[in-house]
Amino acid sequence: MVTPARSKTGIVLGLVTVLLVGLAVGMLAALQRQLIYFPDSTTVPSAGEVIDGARDLTLRTSDGLALGAWFVPASSASDMHMAVLVAPGNRGNRLGRAALAAELSRRGLAVLLMDYRGYGGNPGSPSEDGLAMDAMAAALLLGELGYPAGRTIYFGESLGTGVVAALQARRAPAGLVLRSPFTELADVGAHHYPWLPVRMLLKDRFNVTEFLSDSAVPMTVIYGDRDSVVPSDLSARVANEAATLFERVVIGGADHNDAVMFGPRVADTVARLTEAVG
Repeated sequence: MVTPARSKTGIVLGLVTVLLVGLAVGMLAALQRQLIYFPDSTTVPSAGEVIDGARDLTLRTSDGLALGAWFVPASSASDMHMAVLVAPGNRGNRLGRAALAAELSRRGLAVLLMDYRGYGGNPGSPSEDGLAMDAMAAALLLGELGYPAGRTIYFGESLGTGVVAALQARRAPAGLVLRSPFTELADVGAHHYPWLPVRMLLKDRFNVTEFLSDSAVPMTVIYGDRDSVVPSDLSARVANEAATLFERVVIGGADHNDAVMFGPRVADTVARLTEAVG
């Protein structure tokens, strides 16, 4: 027999549990962008100090931000008269993509290395809408430099795959390269935090497959089969569902941020797509 005192205690404990869970969920909802974005705000050196012939650029976003970026011209000996817009992932800044840019340049491709708001010494705080404005500013500036969308490859890395998937729906490029893509950000969150109601809480969705659902842009998907950040099966699903898949490249034994994911093999993959669509 349950006494009134025990019953009252049980009700109080139940209410406290509900309140604590509600408080935790509320805090996660309020702070979710701090859990999604990990901007490296370190100021980067000038482009020419890192890559011969490179120069600094300023991206002007539609909401009034001035963002630093690097432009790396193509090697004159093999110029394909095409450019690659590199939308980075959630780690580091453009300095960490310098080796990839140099590899692409040697293959005859001009490269724009952008950093989002809040990254690489840039002002502002990241959000899905903000990153979309940053990428559009980069694409428009490439057009002013002589590389309209039809002469540009969008290269998205991890989080950047969500950025370029959205960008191509508004300004279609010649080709699209997705490195370590996810289907949507909620799927990644649910994998890492299965005990949280991620799909209910998430404001920034980055729904890659939705943005690509009616895309006619030729696409290459690259991923490692040991990815501990974006599960490989999510990247495989993006490739499986792509109606315009040009190539799927699976790098055996590679984790998300291994050096091979920024090196010659990835640059060769970008060059193959460029040759096919250029």
